[in-house]
Amino acid sequence: MSSSLPIGIFDSGIGGLTVANAIRKILPNEQLIYFGDTVHMPYGDKSPEAVKFYSLKIAKFLLDKKCKVIVIACNTASAHAYHELVHFLGDQVPIINVIDPVVNLMVRKGNDKKIGVIGTKSTIRSDIYARKFKAANPKIEVSSLATPLLAPMIEEGFFNNNISKTVINSYLSSSKLKKINSLILACTHYPLIKDEISKFYNGSVNILNTAEIVAQHVEDRLRDLKLLNEGPGKRHQFFVSDYTPSFEKSTKLFFGEKINLTREAIWD
Repeated sequence: MSSSLPIGIFDSGIGGLTVANAIRKILPNEQLIYFGDTVHMPYGDKSPEAVKFYSLKIAKFLLDKKCKVIVIACNTASAHAYHELVHFLGDQVPIINVIDPVVNLMVRKGNDKKIGVIGTKSTIRSDIYARKFKAANPKIEVSSLATPLLAPMIEEGFFNNNISKTVINSYLSSSKLKKINSLILACTHYPLIKDEISKFYNGSVNILNTAEIVAQHVEDRLRDLKLLNEGPGKRHQFFVSDYTPSFEKSTKLFFGEKINLTREAIWD
């Protein structure tokens, strides 16, 4: 496999662009091919079976684009579809999810007695973080809280204002998150409100930027596989399963700059 091939990234919508942005910053020579399944967004309220089906179809699309690695930039898809993708495609291309790099980092550090997790209803319902931490280190207590209003709030541009402060403070005041040492932002939208969350805790809780952790893991994995691109990368490509001008306008929030979306009707 050639190191000049692109990195494939997908999410249920455009929130995974936070992961793509983090990868772009740490690996500026790499070409990114992103797919946002805006037809079915959000995945957080879909059944596990549906998420598995969507994820496999998208992964095959990225495989057809000759991607050298596929990053599942969605906690819900990582929770429900990762093992299926590894089973069906793992011998053709490495699959990276957004959960294992975070759990492994926290276990290696070994500083936390209680870790909080916030995410979509589906991610929290899967109990994926608690199960993985228990398997790796049973001494770590994990307390999870579904925060379903945060992703749509962010997509509508409501952050760093009184509305977001009220919603965030209401969630973080939950008794489930009392006495936590660290907080995992288990949704790729949430890095955009990391500063607001940090203000709530006033430095008393370690807030994990999962996008940056995953980006570092992608670099490490590509280096181990000798697939890091040393030369200048080609132009990034961004695809969505449904297009609206509002999606394209919102991409700047998540990727840090304006990008052009191309509709790819894989469901037609």
